[in-house]
Amino acid sequence: MTKYVGALDQGTTSTRFMIFDHAGAVVAVDQKEHEQIFPKPGWVEHDPMEIWTRSQEVIKGALAKAGITAADLAAVGITNQRETAVVWDRKTGKPVYNAIVWQDTRTDQICAALAADGGSDRLRPKTGLPLATYFSGPKIKWILDNVDGARAKAEAGDLLFGNIDAWCIWNLTGGTSGGVHVTDPSNASRTLLFNYTTLEWDPEILALMGIPKSMLPVVKASSEVYGTAVGDLAGVPVAGDLGDQQAALFGQTCFSPGEAKNTYGTGCFMLLNTGTKAVPSKNGLLTTLGYKIGNQPAVYALEGSIAITGALVQWLRDNLGMIEKSPDIEALAATVEDNGGVYFVPAFSGLFAPYWKNSARGVIAGLTRYVNKGHIARAVLEATAWQTREVLDAMNADSGVPLTALKVDGGMVFNDLLMQFQSDVLGVPVIRPKVAETTALGAAYAAGLAVGYWAEVEDLRANWAKDKTWEPKMDAALRDKEYALWKKAVTRTFDWAE
Repeated sequence: MTKYVGALDQGTTSTRFMIFDHAGAVVAVDQKEHEQIFPKPGWVEHDPMEIWTRSQEVIKGALAKAGITAADLAAVGITNQRETAVVWDRKTGKPVYNAIVWQDTRTDQICAALAADGGSDRLRPKTGLPLATYFSGPKIKWILDNVDGARAKAEAGDLLFGNIDAWCIWNLTGGTSGGVHVTDPSNASRTLLFNYTTLEWDPEILALMGIPKSMLPVVKASSEVYGTAVGDLAGVPVAGDLGDQQAALFGQTCFSPGEAKNTYGTGCFMLLNTGTKAVPSKNGLLTTLGYKIGNQPAVYALEGSIAITGALVQWLRDNLGMIEKSPDIEALAATVEDNGGVYFVPAFSGLFAPYWKNSARGVIAGLTRYVNKGHIARAVLEATAWQTREVLDAMNADSGVPLTALKVDGGMVFNDLLMQFQSDVLGVPVIRPKVAETTALGAAYAAGLAVGYWAEVEDLRANWAKDKTWEPKMDAALRDKEYALWKKAVTRTFDWAE
């Protein structure tokens, strides 16, 4: 039997390839960053060709580190930054424009125009999503409207669209030489073009946005063999595809309704499994597809999306030069007892859940002469925990099931100060698993299930192991007082951008 499963994890700031064994343990990992391109305020782009180059490099690197070849892999899965839109020429394999990243706000006018008739929730009954710059559909429209010749090429059937998963799978399976153009429901449900009840691209919405259906990938299950890889992975079945947050839900083995996880990365994303029934949100959350395994019914989730968490630490490092490396923030924040009255609301590209205000911008509130850089660092970390608290409140209200514990993953979960504060402000235990990189693990699980490397999801539950738990210690009255101040600071960000 082949020993391992691979996962290509294409994230917002970097790409990595991870190799896992049957117990879900990491065998090897190789990782490389790619450039963040900011052509104008509010615009965020990536070069899809650079991303594909990095993908090939990390695949080669991880195989070398593990001392194995493609022949030792049973399957490979893909997980990706969601809502980042790529449009490319099916004949040349070249993008017609840079990838427009999920954080990008250039489509605000498109979204406002669409919302003028029926409001920002007009597509929610079909898509589970508000009209917001976050999602891929308006980005495709922007490319077709603004790139010379793009619309004519699209209407002639020469252009393909995908979130980054579809771009990577197409290239992995041969590109212009027979690459398969597919996505899965977890990614499709992030476009504003996908009907979450029929599980198909919605013809009325495509007409509304002027997007030819020929551009869109075929929607397959999240765990299914799509094709066979070429290049360094030649002969390996490409068999799993999950958007990064759904992949983390899967990797955290949140397979039962009511189980939830929070991933701390560039942004922060809390997902709650709601089972085979979609739960429409009344509190600013997204109704999204969790995953679909082979022929089994699709599983839905409620999601709270926060745009800026880890990215705020990077901003402190890169834009202000207050720290040299991201992990240094914990020591700096620990130089003070508390936040000194400072609240930092990082609405750099508007506010996501539960507010959905594209016109919000970042605010530091409560500054006095007393405040030093330790207080700012602490406020930066606390911003992640407070935003998560707002999302959890919305989730409890929507689901009617109060959360009893939170499984966490992602890069920031090794920050003890943050995780303790997170438990304090939620009032529930916060649990980190042994394998904190659950995004890549989820993609590997989906691929392995498709080829029988793992027989069923219960085999995966047996792999999950607890690493550390933080218990709440904060006095409830203090928590309520500080939360009220946070809420007050949030209101100061509203309607800043004209």
